[in-house]
Amino acid sequence: MDKRVASMEEAVRDIADGSLLVVGGFGLCGIPEGLIRALQTQGTKGLTVVSNNCGVDDAGLGLLLAGRQIRRMVSSYVGENKTFERQVLSGELELELVPQGTLAERIRAGGAGIPGFYTPTGVGTVVAEGKEHKSFDGRTFVLERGIVGDFALVKAWKADTLGNLVYRRTSRNFNPLAAAAGRITIAEAEIIVEAGELDPDEIHTPGIYVQRVVQGTAEGKRIERRTVRAKEGTA
Repeated sequence: MDKRVASMEEAVRDIADGSLLVVGGFGLCGIPEGLIRALQTQGTKGLTVVSNNCGVDDAGLGLLLAGRQIRRMVSSYVGENKTFERQVLSGELELELVPQGTLAERIRAGGAGIPGFYTPTGVGTVVAEGKEHKSFDGRTFVLERGIVGDFALVKAWKADTLGNLVYRRTSRNFNPLAAAAGRITIAEAEIIVEAGELDPDEIHTPGIYVQRVVQGTAEGKRIERRTVRAKEGTA
């Protein structure tokens, strides 16, 4: 039951061209940077990636965009990524923009085995075009489909050898949802301990959802956009 693999490269080796990936993280917080770099090196192409956003030009999923390895993005936010913007406008990259709460619920539903759900979000906008509408108690709702990935890539703070995961503070974000929504879930963890060393009450993702665990590192904490405010009385 030891789910550890020896390297990032081994962890992603069977991710084939054209795979659907669900990737945890929010902005540059809690993203599986080591796994993304291994995919970049491997050169896997034609990917469909479901993630809140696509990092920045030189970090996170932006590395895969720069290598034109992503064919389609399903996300809520273009963010600070100029490559993302340029590829969408040029037609190189397909983009499905999804309201953030709806995206979270689509991933959660996929992980829970729920094929679809109705939501009022997006009714009357382009988000609802081509989707089934239904009325409940006099209010219109639109049908959204759950998302299940061929693979899910997540970043944990701690993991044990059985694949139980703990996320640290805001890096928890989309990671627990993504971890449950992959047919094969690969977790990059800063700390890996033996089975039984984690307090059951602190576990966020049970190991039943995780197939592989790989040793990661504590990456530097980058800021997407640095804003500086001048002190009063200065020019």
